[in-house]
Amino acid sequence: MAVELQPHNWKVYGHDWAVEYLRKGMLHNRVRQAYLITGSPSVGKTRFAHAFAMALNCTHDDTAARPCGECRSCKLVLSGNHPDLVYSELDSGTGALRIEALRDVMRRIALKPFESRYRIAIIADFDHARGAAQDAILKTLEEPPPHAILLLLATSTDQTLSTIISRCQVVYLRPVAVYTLQAVLTAHYHAQPEQAELLARLSSGRIGWAIDAVEREDILEQRTTALDLLDQVVRMNRAARFDLAGDLSKDKTALYPLLELWQTYWRDILLHAENSPTRLCNIDRTANIERLMYDLDAEGALRALKATQTLLGQLATNVNLRLAIEVMLLDYPGLKR
Repeated sequence: MAVELQPHNWKVYGHDWAVEYLRKGMLHNRVRQAYLITGSPSVGKTRFAHAFAMALNCTHDDTAARPCGECRSCKLVLSGNHPDLVYSELDSGTGALRIEALRDVMRRIALKPFESRYRIAIIADFDHARGAAQDAILKTLEEPPPHAILLLLATSTDQTLSTIISRCQVVYLRPVAVYTLQAVLTAHYHAQPEQAELLARLSSGRIGWAIDAVEREDILEQRTTALDLLDQVVRMNRAARFDLAGDLSKDKTALYPLLELWQTYWRDILLHAENSPTRLCNIDRTANIERLMYDLDAEGALRALKATQTLLGQLATNVNLRLAIEVMLLDYPGLKR
């Protein structure tokens, strides 16, 4: 007989199937001790993980009503001060998830909970952990303490060891549909209809980015700066591109959102070059895209798109970052050969 669940208080939108899947598992006491939550950057993985952690440790008598948002445990999660939530940190210099950081998380999660049902580790950017670092959590996955739950967040499973994937419940968060995003932004975040449509299309289904853009004015300002830079790149000579590669290589963690954005722009340029009926993501930059098309063609846009995708895939590896950026920029059109 199908289980009827009450309306929930997860405050997670656009991922209803994933929420219901985990709620049913909780209702039937089928909580796994490791989950691998995957999806594109800013699709909502962190918000989803926190909502799940809050539900797992909520003290409401009715399991189906968790998280209640009112008990001490829920309020501590919302404030970011829950003593039984453990987090990992990326290395500030390399942007990697180092073995020492993961060992520290495993040591802390092995301790008994201070006041809750579970000790929960939220390990973001797990795809930034190399093979040796990933090995640091294998023992915990093989013999997990009964009170410990691991929530691993990654953009994909491509860089994840098969031995880890086999010990986790994989939850893939899909991009959210434009019309759903528009409705969420207007109903829950007080966005005006025109603003909601623009952000929904700019987000490429990344609800986390869209929500941040409503709540933080600097998000769109940063986007404008990044796209203006790309407009300049196609007019740069070889020396200027080498200098830019040097600047970009100084902050590996900042490259991820930059390249994701540039990828959507090259996609739009390619669609425009091919006269595709598909709606552009960067609809507010149509005039810029049309100006670029005087000097570009579909072949050049496709080459640039592939070069951007290649570098994105290399960021999780031990790549010579400056050299990799130089290769990408030299594949961008506009350079006289």
